[in-house]
Amino acid sequence: MLTLVTGTTGQVGRRFVPRLLSQAPPGDHVRVLVRDEARAAALADLGAQVAVGDLRDAEALGKALAGVDAVVNIAAAFRGVPDEEARAVNRDAALELGRAAETSGVRRFVQVSTNVVYGTGRGRPHTEDDPTVPGGEMWGAYAESKGEAERGLLALEGGMDVRIGRLAFVYGEGDPHLADSMRWAAHWAATQRLQMVHHADVAQGLRRLLYAPGAAGGIYNIADDAPVTTVDLHQLNGVDIPPALYERTDPDPWFGIVSTARIRRELGYRPLYPSVWNAQDAGAL
Repeated sequence: MLTLVTGTTGQVGRRFVPRLLSQAPPGDHVRVLVRDEARAAALADLGAQVAVGDLRDAEALGKALAGVDAVVNIAAAFRGVPDEEARAVNRDAALELGRAAETSGVRRFVQVSTNVVYGTGRGRPHTEDDPTVPGGEMWGAYAESKGEAERGLLALEGGMDVRIGRLAFVYGEGDPHLADSMRWAAHWAATQRLQMVHHADVAQGLRRLLYAPGAAGGIYNIADDAPVTTVDLHQLNGVDIPPALYERTDPDPWFGIVSTARIRRELGYRPLYPSVWNAQDAGAL
């Protein structure tokens, strides 16, 4: 199998591809799509094929997809970019990639999404069958565009096997996301929770989606087992806890909290780091 991976120079992609290469069955190969070939040098040294071009360039996509059997689309524009950019990358480019993949005869397409597509909480962990209910302080063009991409890809009519992986808040291995969480956590209530997932478990989950038989059309939450509180986030980042945190009220205690029962049951997923504390003990933050 030849797998094309996008978004390989970002925080998730550059940690996922080395694991995918090292664990690939004999005869399997990985191709990465990058805009700057030099930034893919380390992946090329590990054995990845390199295709140069922009995700929004139809000609570049055609060349990158030549002979490809499967796609893992990690490319994303996160919070902090203009809304138009988020929609252009997360929705429009993802759908264009999906259509181009179908035209090229790609058999399997793994779309990397996010747990914030659920929107507001439901009084329990979100399951993959829950519809989107827009709202919550983290809602915006990022979540909206990711959800639209999911629905558009699953609605493609060419028969391609599409699978969705919804990631919790990703951290670990020097990723600055954990420190970045303080931009929000500094203004949260002490009891507000954030569900997380270590890069090692992101890679495990996505690899299971890529290789598992019988998962066509499936949506899977990928997360750890122990959401952390705002107090935990301050402690993990070595930041003093402001007394004001204890005076605030969590507006939605179930926002972003997800169940991993489906991926555990159907794909055999078990977190290598069930909690951020396990990762801290292992020196994997």
